[in-house]
Amino acid sequence: MSLCVSVSDIRAAQVRLAEHLSPTPLRFSRLLSGRTGAKIFLKLENLQFTASFKERGALNRLLQLSGAERERGVCAVSDGNHGLAVAYHAHRLGIPATIVMAQHTPFIKVEHTQEHGARLVLLGETLQEAYQHARQISSSEGLTFIHPYDDPTIIAGQGTTALEMLSSTPGLDTLVVQIGGGGLISGVAVAAKALSPDIRIIGVQAVSHPSMLAALRGESAVYRADTIGEGIAAKSAGTLTQQIIRALVDEIVLVGEAGMEHGVGLLLNHEKTVTEGAGAAGLAAVLAYPDRFQGRNVGLILSGGNIDPRLLASVIMRELVREQRIVTMRIPIADKPGALSAVTRVVAEEGGNVLDIFHKKLSTEATARSATLELSLEALDQQHAHRIIMKMHEAGFEVTVVPP
Repeated sequence: MSLCVSVSDIRAAQVRLAEHLSPTPLRFSRLLSGRTGAKIFLKLENLQFTASFKERGALNRLLQLSGAERERGVCAVSDGNHGLAVAYHAHRLGIPATIVMAQHTPFIKVEHTQEHGARLVLLGETLQEAYQHARQISSSEGLTFIHPYDDPTIIAGQGTTALEMLSSTPGLDTLVVQIGGGGLISGVAVAAKALSPDIRIIGVQAVSHPSMLAALRGESAVYRADTIGEGIAAKSAGTLTQQIIRALVDEIVLVGEAGMEHGVGLLLNHEKTVTEGAGAAGLAAVLAYPDRFQGRNVGLILSGGNIDPRLLASVIMRELVREQRIVTMRIPIADKPGALSAVTRVVAEEGGNVLDIFHKKLSTEATARSATLELSLEALDQQHAHRIIMKMHEAGFEVTVVPP
């Protein structure tokens, strides 16, 4: 089967991009390897200047515009990272750029896109509606449309990621790659299979947005709630990318919200690197399906780092709750002086840290001569939290842990 992109196209893209982009690191993770039973290598595409792999495809496309196309300008539609990459490199190259985004795009991506001098148009409730507006603007103003994924030059640019990975670590036998529209995994698959035909390519989609998996099965995808992985929340599979994925990708797995949140937390707390939910989807897959990766040399692409700070703060706190480093408990106490201090004394003696207390005298769950405490505390780890709870019971308190 003839595909729209070859490894020669990807090598040409690598030469084209060389004077503009530096290779990103591929780092071995001792901690994640120990947790998963695989040798885990992290490709830090979140260290690109605009914090995502999208620079590779966008720049490869822009560098191949004709003189007339450069003068008229370009238009792109994006949920954030593609638009940011087009805006940045178009500005560098002196090309006018219009970026169309849905109205509810994360503010950090809107702000950064504007900083790079692009004309920003916020239209549509969804990315699909924004796409239609972008096409209309491109047609009416004579702008060259820069597709986010379904374009051979975009795919070839993204494929340079795999050339760098396999050059740096030739022993990689599995690449786990997140899928939105499919541009990244298509380019990676073409390059990786050409260099190492036996390498396994595993795609990852969010359970809430399984567009590519559904398309390959000839089904209609059912989309659910909003996702932390908005970078892979595509509601339509690319035509070109679908052909490549069908031919070269070995398997597609699905991950849930909790898995992506956990991946973001692990990468931040232990690898000291910030990713979006989509950027952590590969790690979420390895953690969710350990039998598929046991004993293998696995490359993960941390595809983007443009996470909204407020969302990141929420993810961090939720991860602490999941790890039971923050625990909320409900404790009935006598409504008399000293009862509250008796509870906090146990926490202090065991080295816990009280975060907040809600003293409820009017709870109908308690008698008229008692009260209910809702106490949140910080512990070192799950074992420490359990020890504090045990000491509470030994002190005569009935403790009910409030589920997250």
